Amino acid sequence: MGGLGISHWIIILIIVLVLFGAGRVSNIMGELGKGIKSFKSGMADEDDENYRRYEQRRTEEERRAREQRQISDDASRREPIDVTPRPSDPAARPPRDDEAS
Repeated sequence: MGGLGISHWIIILIIVLVLFGAGRVSNIMGELGKGIKSFKSGMADEDDENYRRYEQRRTEEERRAREQRQISDDASRREPIDVTPRPSDPAARPPRDDEAS
């Protein structure tokens, strides 16, 4: 009860063939096969597109990392900037409260 056995499927198949004809069922199955093939092809194209985006993103990140390493290497080779005042350069003295305008 409740399940369809092999005899039930054979009866259903005979009824479908009588109603639609063998040629019509064959065309429907052919169209179904083309649809499945197209769907698989579309999924493969989407996978290829995702992989291409991943590779593009990865190469961009690698390029940025190389640039960052190069910048940090260049910065480490430079001498630090000396900002200490020399005795010949008078330091600007801060304004006093009574001189404020």
